[in-house]
Amino acid sequence: MKNLLFILITTWFFTNFANQNNSLKTSNFPSLTDTVIANIDDSTEIEKLYSAIKLKGILKFDAFEQAMIGHEDLPVKNKNIITVIDFTLPSTDKRMYVIDLKNKKLLYHSIVSHGKNSGEKYARSFSNKHGSYQSSLGFYVTENTYQGGNGYSLVLNGLERGINDQAKPRAVVIHGADYCSTAVIASSGRLGRSYGCPALPRAVTKPIINTIKEGTMLFIYADNQDYIAQSKVLNSVERGLLAQHKTETTTGSNVSLN
Repeated sequence: MKNLLFILITTWFFTNFANQNNSLKTSNFPSLTDTVIANIDDSTEIEKLYSAIKLKGILKFDAFEQAMIGHEDLPVKNKNIITVIDFTLPSTDKRMYVIDLKNKKLLYHSIVSHGKNSGEKYARSFSNKHGSYQSSLGFYVTENTYQGGNGYSLVLNGLERGINDQAKPRAVVIHGADYCSTAVIASSGRLGRSYGCPALPRAVTKPIINTIKEGTMLFIYADNQDYIAQSKVLNSVERGLLAQHKTETTTGSNVSLN
């Protein structure tokens, strides 16, 4: 009788302990399946939006996907507008995209210059350092406008520490420039270059700045594996599959991040 009672008590104890342990695991720790499903759901929504805006053949999906991850996770005042610059393209191509997410419309598609030490026709090197005269990748929020030496200009605040957070102290801003024009492309085979600023054609500078000023997001993309590895925005626990996807499906651009 005592042996039976001991067996019953022991069985009850281990059964309850196992149930509590399983409950703890389920309630406090998301499973790998939950994480995969969350990423699939996010990816599906981004694909739907990409399709609705009709960006296929205009803006690379990878660039849009990364931009939307930052748009979702980072605090910006105006979520309706996002700007993407794709530095995998040559400066002779239109590689700035201003997108109205609310109305699902591409508002502006323009040529844009890169930093003089980032490369000639292609931007291949990027830096956050003062005096580098290179472009910086990653996520920015737009701030105020001002009238400066390059005319009507827009202040940019880099949101990624160690990657682009020196943009504002470096006076990396959006402004117009005579060297950013189709005439310069025709004469030299590429755009002129800046000291690190995303410079625009004079004709579209004011309307673009007025559209994206005061709290919208800018994302500068280059399919740069160093940036992807360093970016906390793209490498949070919930976003781990993105880095895995990029590693498995691309070899990465031949670019550097100083």
